[in-house]
Amino acid sequence: MAIFHAVYNILWGDIINIPLPGGSILGLSLLVLILVPAGIYFTIRTRFLPFRLFPEMIRVTLENNKKTEREGISGVQALIVSTACRVGMGNLVGVVAAISAGGAGAVFWMWVIALVGSSTAFVEATLAQIYKEKDPLYGGYRGGPAYYIHHLFIRKNSMRKHSVVAVLFALSGLICWCGISQVIGNSISASFENAFHVPPIYSTAVLVIIAAVIVLRKNATVKVLDVMVPVMAACYFFITIFIIVKNAGQVPAVFERIFAEAFGFRQVVGGGIGAVIMNGAKRGLFSNEAGSGSAPCAAAAADISHPAKEGLLQALGVFIDTLVICSCSAMIMLLTPEKMTHGLEGMDLLQTAMQYHLGEFGVIFIAVILWLFSFSTFLGILFYARPNVAYLFGDNWLSQTLYKILALVMLFVGGLAAYQFVWDLGDLGVGLMTVFNMIALIPLAPKALSALRDYEKNEMKKR
Repeated sequence: MAIFHAVYNILWGDIINIPLPGGSILGLSLLVLILVPAGIYFTIRTRFLPFRLFPEMIRVTLENNKKTEREGISGVQALIVSTACRVGMGNLVGVVAAISAGGAGAVFWMWVIALVGSSTAFVEATLAQIYKEKDPLYGGYRGGPAYYIHHLFIRKNSMRKHSVVAVLFALSGLICWCGISQVIGNSISASFENAFHVPPIYSTAVLVIIAAVIVLRKNATVKVLDVMVPVMAACYFFITIFIIVKNAGQVPAVFERIFAEAFGFRQVVGGGIGAVIMNGAKRGLFSNEAGSGSAPCAAAAADISHPAKEGLLQALGVFIDTLVICSCSAMIMLLTPEKMTHGLEGMDLLQTAMQYHLGEFGVIFIAVILWLFSFSTFLGILFYARPNVAYLFGDNWLSQTLYKILALVMLFVGGLAAYQFVWDLGDLGVGLMTVFNMIALIPLAPKALSALRDYEKNEMKKR
């Protein structure tokens, strides 16, 4: 436990503290020190891809939505799987936590992190495509960080089947996703108990049965997410638009508050500017997952004509997660009178805000949308687990099935009780994944940058 907490504090704790005006301190964790500079570096090396190629991201998305004969899933289906994982509890409870701790200004820093992180997402997804391989069990393709890390450290003709760093990444991922499974079970049972007074044992049992039916079938996950993710994201987006239109007169004041508190004199003088920046930055990094190595596990499965196309799709996924879905949660929160939400936190705060805007329907809606967000995340992380289980244990159905059963057990346990250690284990796993992924991402980045140049020269100029 001592070792566990020491590693956890190194990853998530503030290892550098920078004094700011007004007595505030900007605390920087190892993950922030890794991801933010790397994101800035990739943004510069891709010649500001998030701004320059945003129209191309949209064009590629529309192009890849057309039905063609493929060996694996389409680029858009890979985007849907990764969006299912990105769009989870972090977009609801996480945004609430960021605003509670850092004020409205934290939203601005979440936006900044999304713009920076999209370049990182491009690089890791493109590398996943470059180093993907055939999947003999599920059909189509597989890959991700474990595979491109392997290629970095193991020579092509070497007899070694595993790289130490790749093994550590895969193990960290499997540990992380088990921890997240418990968190998902707990959040869903708690929200249904609050909204509908359903005892956790019943909501959890139904959840696990539905999940088992889907994940234990060979290729049902992508088909379910194909329908679920667009529907749930669209519902949440349009409900937010309705709330914004309903409160249109307050919207300018909300944006003024976001920008004022992001740079504001009051926060500097009050010693809170450090909390504003770091709560937005940390929540943004955790929500969009850029650099953690999760999304490339889905990106590698896409059967797509050029590696850079999948990179562009995954870069767009970061925008969808933070600039759209997280912003929706922020607007719902910030358009609610502060006196109504004072002293509340987590789901209680979000449900109170929705009740203010939409009455009892708002409470029911947020419980249902949390169920959809969380359930889609569970399906997505088990899709992520496939290539990592295969890398560690080889191509066999036994290891694949045993891991799914373990995740289902964690989902059930989480629905009945919350274990803080398991929650922290999930955070530890994603932190270690990020470290091991970034070890390979920077030296392999020239491959992704070369693919981008080739795409711009030979694909875009043809049109």
